[in-house]
Amino acid sequence: MTTYRFSFPTTIHFGPGARLLAGPALVAEGKKRPLIVTDKGIAALPMLGELSELLTKAGLAPAVFSGVWGNPVQSQVTAGVAAFRAHGADSIVGFGGGAALDVAKAIGLMATHPGEIFDYEDDLPGARAFGREIPFWIALPTTAGTGSEVGRSTVIADEATHVKKIIFHPILLARLVFADPELTVGMPAKITAATGMDALTHCIESYLAKGFHPICDGVALEGLRLGARALGTAVHSPNNLEARGSMLMSSMMGAIAFQKGLGLTHSCAHALGTAADLHHGLANGLMIDHALAFNVGAVPERFTVMAQTVGLTDTRPEAFLAWLRELKEHVGIAATLGAEGVGRDKLAQLSALAFADSCHGNNPRPVTQADFSAIFERAF
Repeated sequence: MTTYRFSFPTTIHFGPGARLLAGPALVAEGKKRPLIVTDKGIAALPMLGELSELLTKAGLAPAVFSGVWGNPVQSQVTAGVAAFRAHGADSIVGFGGGAALDVAKAIGLMATHPGEIFDYEDDLPGARAFGREIPFWIALPTTAGTGSEVGRSTVIADEATHVKKIIFHPILLARLVFADPELTVGMPAKITAATGMDALTHCIESYLAKGFHPICDGVALEGLRLGARALGTAVHSPNNLEARGSMLMSSMMGAIAFQKGLGLTHSCAHALGTAADLHHGLANGLMIDHALAFNVGAVPERFTVMAQTVGLTDTRPEAFLAWLRELKEHVGIAATLGAEGVGRDKLAQLSALAFADSCHGNNPRPVTQADFSAIFERAF
């Protein structure tokens, strides 16, 4: 069993068994009372008990906050901060998928900062300053999708409007990441597929995003290559650790790459999350081929490179979009919105929400609200 250690920019321990290093790492930092932040689904699985036992055996006194479910909202953060203080915690262990890791970051921020979480919203006029350190926190991802373990932002939804808001700052980065593919083996096929499509969408949209960032471009393409060859295997052969590891790496690489920006697919997905409460990765998977067709004329050469990256002999942009459709079918992602129960009556709302979303600001081709309406119409 081999694990690898590298920094980009977070220190990452990667490989089967990496989770075993988490307890000793916290002890080495002088921590004693970590709060494990996880979701309700993980709380019902043996892996949470195993992690608690590992931390206890390392000489730590962990407590668990498992009040995360669905898309993270402000009340979950508030409850988590209360749990942090009640335990007298000195550190945080984020354990779960993107939602749990995002809430872990937000708990850390609000444990040491005044006001409310949305006071720190990215690009908010008059936003509060990030003036203090946050508690030492580590991440153990159990899904391969958002890459939140290496991200410097947290996405929390407003419970009243369901609109997702981004809080961004380098202090939110995990201090250590333990990316253990064994933790992802238990993911159901549907979640593996949805989170995997999220990872691929990050890689694809960051590569297509306008602007000059060849470092992110290189990371995005390698993340795409790894994910393209591994996702089907991870879905259909769930115990294959090589495929699980490749998806974890693809997920982290996508999250690193999208500091360059994302695009219109994510704006569509955010709208679907708000209007239809769809899982973010599923929403990206549903929309990716429909949305990306809009970009072909703007950057055809980039579609050719992506077709080469995933191993296609036909490198026309249309062939890459066809490959995406075939991959979706292979892993069980529906071809249309209607197949997931999203009705055409939401078309106007979806178009308005997508246009209001900031992600398409980095799209290689400008997008109007009418364009979004046409894209959603095709997706139905």
